Parts: sequence; C-alpha cells; structure tokens
Amino acid sequence: MTAFLTSVAIVFLAEMGDKTQLLAMAFASRFRWQIVLLGVFVATAANHLFAVYVGNYLTSIIPLHYIKIGAAISFIIFGLWTIKGDTLEGEDKKFNFNPFWTVVVAFFLAEMGDKTQLATVALAAEFNTIVPVWIGTTTGMIISDAVGIIVGIVLQKKIPQRQVKWFAAMVFIAFGLWGLYDPVVNGLLKKS
Repeated sequence: MTAFLTSVAIVFLAEMGDKTQLLAMAFASRFRWQIVLLGVFVATAANHLFAVYVGNYLTSIIPLHYIKIGAAISFIIFGLWTIKGDTLEGEDKKFNFNPFWTVVVAFFLAEMGDKTQLATVALAAEFNTIVPVWIGTTTGMIISDAVGIIVGIVLQKKIPQRQVKWFAAMVFIAFGLWGLYDPVVNGLLKKS
C-alpha cells in the first residue's frame, strides 16, 4: 500500500504545472474532456507500464543500495526541475488523427523522458514492485490532469502556478533528502 500511495502522491505533485498537464488542458479546450481524460489514461497506462518494468529491471542489475541513492538524488533533481517548469512547444498541434488517438499519441510521446516518467522508473526501482507503482503513478497522473482540466478549463480559473510549483518542488526535495538519509547514514555506519 505504501508503494501505491507514495506513487500517487509523487506523480500527482510532479504533474502540477508539467507540460503534459498543460497538454491535457490544451486538448480539453479543443475536444470533449471525457475523450481527453480517456486518452491521457491510455497513454499514461502504457507509458508508465514501460517505466515500471525499466525501474524493476534496474534492481536486478544494480545493487539496491545504489538504486536508493540514485532514486533519492533523482527526486531532488525533479524538485529543481519542477521549479524551472515546463512549456508546451506545439505538442498539442503535432498530430491530426481523430481526437482520441491525437491525445493518446501526443500524450504518450510528450511523457517520454518527462519527469513523471522518470519518477515512475525511480519509484519502481525504490519499491522493487510493478503493479502498485504502475497503478499509483497512473492514478496520480489522471487525478492531476483531471484537476488541471477542471480548474483550468471548465471553471476558467487560474491555477496559482508559482505556489503549486514551489510546494511540489519542496516535497520532491524532502523525499530526496529523506531517501538519502538511510542509505548514506547506514552505509557510512557499516563501513566504520
């Protein structure tokens, strides 16, 4: 349950102000929100399934101690990346299939190498499990994009991007520092 809840929380926070959330908002202004959310779900489920398998595979070739340190450092990097923020660079206009496939293809490609995909790899490696992390990261993505669509498009309200980004960044950095504590401190104590 910890892997699932942590995955939901991490990806929900990582997605706030992320380019894929902006992409979902842009698509919701052009297509029915139900189609956008379904397309986001299909693309995320496929993308994050790939990511959890990569993360899980890493644990079979790299000692868990180093995986934990790498995951913790990556969370600190994701926090700094969140502060920087993302922008759309025409991803919402690159494809011209029917609305569902336009969303699926654009969202899947936009998510490749994105911080939420990389966070999914790190979470799968950290927890050394597939299904709870996959379901958790997919759920976190859907909740975040649904919030973005509702607040940004339906209610026509401005999301306080700066405060959301800083809060998410601080949570990432705190998770990273907390994640470093155990392997570094215990690693140093074992060497003494």
